[in-house]
Amino acid sequence: MSINDGWAGSPVGKLERLVKPIEDFSNFAAALAIFSLMLLGTAQIILRSVFNSPIAGYIDMVELSMAGMAFLGAAYCQRLGAHIRMEILLGLLRGRWLWGVEVFGSTVALSVIGVLIWYSWGHFLRSYGLGDTTMDAEFPVWPSKLLVPIAFSLWFLRLFIQLVGSVRLFLDPTLTPKGVALVQDAASVAQDEIHETFGDTGNPSA
Repeated sequence: MSINDGWAGSPVGKLERLVKPIEDFSNFAAALAIFSLMLLGTAQIILRSVFNSPIAGYIDMVELSMAGMAFLGAAYCQRLGAHIRMEILLGLLRGRWLWGVEVFGSTVALSVIGVLIWYSWGHFLRSYGLGDTTMDAEFPVWPSKLLVPIAFSLWFLRLFIQLVGSVRLFLDPTLTPKGVALVQDAASVAQDEIHETFGDTGNPSA
């Protein structure tokens, strides 16, 4: 086995293989929540305008859906490097300078997300214990609040994988990048999106 193949058999490589399908499912759930909200909004407009019969608890349902739409896709976006990044600066860096900055950024992000997991879990426990509900339709709030620490925990795992991958490349920049988000041009981003949609062949007609 070559040195570049060591990632696949490492504990972090195995963790990444476990986390990837969960990230994909989580991102799909976020997209489904957005699509469902679009259908719900359309139905609300039609029922309210044409039949004067709005959907009961519509505002509450919109409120509860926000957590899923906002956070469930975060880890997936982190994997693709789709979050806001200073790519103009990163694009100028090479070798250990680049991966040193990535190590620093991943460490800071891990610290922030770790704190958010702690406090969001506390908010969920408090909401569950109090039986918190929405003001209008009195839907329970705790399922929505539970999504936040779950999504953040998945994001934390992705950041940990990227931190280890960045440290690996900082120690030896000649290794094949694994577990990290790369700075790419528009053509490379488009090609990656094709691979994500149609599989490894990258051929929509395949």
